[in-house]
Amino acid sequence: MADSDRPIEGDECVEGGAWRRRLANLSAQFSSAKVGVAERAGSITSVISRLATGQAAAMVVHPDVAKALRERRAVVALESTIVCHGMPYPQNLQTANEVEDVVRDGGAVPATIAILEGVPHIGLTAEQLQHLARSGAAVAKVSRRDIAAVVARRGDGATTVSATMILAARAGINVFVTGGIGGVHRGAETTMDVSADLTELSRTPLAVVSAGVKSILDIPRTLEVLETLGVAVVSYGADEFPAFFSGTSGCRAPTRLDTPQQIAALISATHNLQLGSGVVIGVPIPSSSAAQGAKVEAAISRALAEAAKKKIQGAATTPFLLERIQQLTGGLSLSLNIELVKNNARVGAAIAVALATQP
Repeated sequence: MADSDRPIEGDECVEGGAWRRRLANLSAQFSSAKVGVAERAGSITSVISRLATGQAAAMVVHPDVAKALRERRAVVALESTIVCHGMPYPQNLQTANEVEDVVRDGGAVPATIAILEGVPHIGLTAEQLQHLARSGAAVAKVSRRDIAAVVARRGDGATTVSATMILAARAGINVFVTGGIGGVHRGAETTMDVSADLTELSRTPLAVVSAGVKSILDIPRTLEVLETLGVAVVSYGADEFPAFFSGTSGCRAPTRLDTPQQIAALISATHNLQLGSGVVIGVPIPSSSAAQGAKVEAAISRALAEAAKKKIQGAATTPFLLERIQQLTGGLSLSLNIELVKNNARVGAAIAVALATQP
């Protein structure tokens, strides 16, 4: 890893000449590097800002993202687990690029988040994204508990919902788009299998836009836990909280909001009140995909029955269900998953744009 990419430790950010020498060294390296003028200027500006305020530069922010944040324009965070662990290459790379394009078309700047050589990156270059896509499952899947370990060993990490939330919030991003959030697993009363996403939502002030909770999970208990944790839950344009492949879950959403502007106002109120918690925004499956979603839901019900009959429990349950659902739907679940992420990206970009124009 180049010295310019190394996180700047706090003891280097002190009064005197230490930080100036470090900055001069960085400037010289950037001048000789074969990178664009705009990228070089943006990276140096990011480092200057952190040095001047005495903060450790613990992450690398892509110049386009840094510029948008400085100008208070809309930015949408994206996770990298879907790239490395969600689908095979090159489909994963194509999907990642298409989702970023959806965000751009919506007027926002995409910021795919990952850890590269031990350094959290907020926004990736085309080369970095391709590296993750080619590496696939060889890249560690990183939740909150894993961030420090991956950084310490200078490894690569694909961020889950919880890890992406932490790093996005630290960078000053307010909106994050994903496929679906984790939740309370079926049988959690005996296994204690509850996603770290829920805890993260209780302590990280970020709006998470998703298609809800997959029906392989226990949706009613997930919503109960979110209530206990004080997390605001919104259904976009619907009375019921969505169940990923289905627009209905049988669970009434605590709050229904019908426009990006209304959701942006709620997010602003959450920040202004310094509640310190996130906001879950459930986006129902588009009506054009509802029929396909029903087919996947039928496959999920069958897979759940098979798992119960075979007495598959604990950590083995989710991998079995996902593989079986994929088999039963002939790949429909994956293609529909991709469409849902794109739909979430469209809504998330609109929310981020509305939030950026809030007074």
